[in-house]
Amino acid sequence: MSKDDLRLDHIGYYTADLAAETGRLSRGYGLQPYARSTAGDSVAVGGGLVRLVLTQPDADDHPGAAYLDRHGDGVADIALGVTDAATAFRTAVDRGAVPVSPPHAGDGFVTATVRGAGDLVHTFVQRPAGADERALPGCTPLPPVTGGLDAGLTEVDHLAVCVPSGDLAATVDFYRHVLDFQLIFAESITIGDQAMRTEVVKNGSVTLTLIEPDAAREPGHIDEFLAAHGGAGVQHLAMSTVDITAAVDAAGGGGVEFLPTPGTYYDLLTDRLRPVKYPPHELRRRNILVDEDHDGQLYQIFARSAHPRGTFFFELIERLGARSFGSGNIAALYQAVELQRANHRDTRTEAAA
Repeated sequence: MSKDDLRLDHIGYYTADLAAETGRLSRGYGLQPYARSTAGDSVAVGGGLVRLVLTQPDADDHPGAAYLDRHGDGVADIALGVTDAATAFRTAVDRGAVPVSPPHAGDGFVTATVRGAGDLVHTFVQRPAGADERALPGCTPLPPVTGGLDAGLTEVDHLAVCVPSGDLAATVDFYRHVLDFQLIFAESITIGDQAMRTEVVKNGSVTLTLIEPDAAREPGHIDEFLAAHGGAGVQHLAMSTVDITAAVDAAGGGGVEFLPTPGTYYDLLTDRLRPVKYPPHELRRRNILVDEDHDGQLYQIFARSAHPRGTFFFELIERLGARSFGSGNIAALYQAVELQRANHRDTRTEAAA
């Protein structure tokens, strides 16, 4: 492996209800089924360069059964496309990675798997020359879906992986020194009584946002995820679009529920920045957030988790040059919520008087 050698091949996702999850992603995000395993326990869905392989374990001894018991539905495998899977596997193991599955050849593919953070794994995928980028070993293509939802999703922007407090440094070290990722961004965020540390690593088309809570502060949403999920894991998957307003309208029409944003966020917005593509009233109407850095702006919105444990969720993001991940929105939302609470307290005081 070398820097910029990796590409995101696909994302493996275990689910307790394959039909329901396939339908939800198809109706809500336009991720249409395009392949099915010969055993019938997996369906690949996708749109643009977004590719998820959904698997419902068909036996108690299936590795996905233990995963579902510990974590519920979720991302279990961030599969990495490589030119030589056997060499990538051997290099990773020599550098300290825990082996899961040795190199295996089948249908012209070579795959091998190592362990990542928590119960997350990484499968190296070596594709046969000239193979369709969406082809998968052990799967047969499905007829193209016509007339389905098109949410305009183009690729996976990043995956956010939460780890327990104290584990971030070792996790970053693993991705940097075992899998040749580069550290591209790091910051500590303190909001009220809560705090967290984020470090972002990248190799080729694979970007991971690694997050740990600050155990010295009050527990927050990262702690809640770790408790509900049962340890480290993928908290959310961010998908890119070139028109986030159209994507939100399409996904919302398909049944996706997005998190609401306090009205005070938009009341204060132009004091913080001026959106360059969408007018504030269009962002307000759709609950879209906007942030900026030295390189440009980004627009983002988070879907409400449909997970039974309230853990995993999706993000939609549009970048206009910005390379950061919306940390300014965390502070802006906190300020908006606090101002809204203060206004409510003043209103109740006046009413009581």
